[in-house]
Amino acid sequence: MAKPLMAKATAVWLVDNTTLTFKQIADFCGLHELEVQGIADGDVAAGVKGFDPIASNQLTPEEIEKGEKDPTYKLKLKFNPAAVGEEKRRGPRYTPLSKRQDRPAAILWLVKFHPELSDGQISRLVGTTKPTIQSIRERTHWNIANIQPIDPVALGLCKQSELDAAVQKAAAKKAREGVVMSDDERRKLVSTEQSLDMPSEPKIPTAISGLETFTLSGGAEEEKKDEEEELDADSLFNLPENAEEEESEKDEG
Repeated sequence: MAKPLMAKATAVWLVDNTTLTFKQIADFCGLHELEVQGIADGDVAAGVKGFDPIASNQLTPEEIEKGEKDPTYKLKLKFNPAAVGEEKRRGPRYTPLSKRQDRPAAILWLVKFHPELSDGQISRLVGTTKPTIQSIRERTHWNIANIQPIDPVALGLCKQSELDAAVQKAAAKKAREGVVMSDDERRKLVSTEQSLDMPSEPKIPTAISGLETFTLSGGAEEEKKDEEEELDADSLFNLPENAEEEESEKDEG
C-alpha cells in the first residue's frame, strides 16, 4: 500500500483536525498505533508541524468523512499520476551524512560474509558506488587498514528483510548456474529466521577422522587382553604336586 508524503507530519495533522481512530491514522501513514497515540499525548513528534493531506492532494474531504463515520474503514490515498513508478526507482539509496562514514565497514562485512552478493546488490543495500566496493574487495581502499567489518543492519544502513532478500536472490542465481556450495555457504544463503531454526550440526575435525574407529578397536583389544590375563581362583589353591614338595623342602631347610 502506498504511503503519504511526510507520513509523521500527516499523522500530526489528522490527529489534530479529525476524529479518525489511532488505528486508521496508523494504517494510512504507515506508523504503529502506539506511535499515533504518542503523537496525541504529545510524547512523539513534539514540535512537528502538521502537513495537510487535503491541500497536498493526498486525501479528499469525502474520504476523511467516510473514515470518521466508520471506525473500521481504511483510508485510501488519492491517486497521483505523477507518483507512478516512484517506488521502482533504481540506483543507490540516499544515505544520511551521519552514516556515510560507516559504509566502508558495512561493505567489508558484506564482502567477507556474503561474497556471493554482486557489486550492484551491495550498492543498493548500503548506498555506495561500485568503485568503492571494488577497492575494498581488492583491499586497495585508502583506509583499509583501519576498517572493521560491521553488519549493515546494525549500522542502520539497510533492513534485515532487504539483506535477506538480496541473499536469497544470490542463492537462486547460484543454483541456476549449478555452483556447488559448502554447508557453511548454504547456511549463509538462508534468511535469518531460517538460520535460527536450523539445528546445529557438530562436525568431526578431519585431522582426527577415524579416531573413533581406532578407539573402539583399541578398547576391544585391551578388554580381550584383560580377560586372558585374568587368573582363575581355583588355580591358586590346586597347586601341582611338585610345587607342594618344593614348598615343604623349603620349610624343612
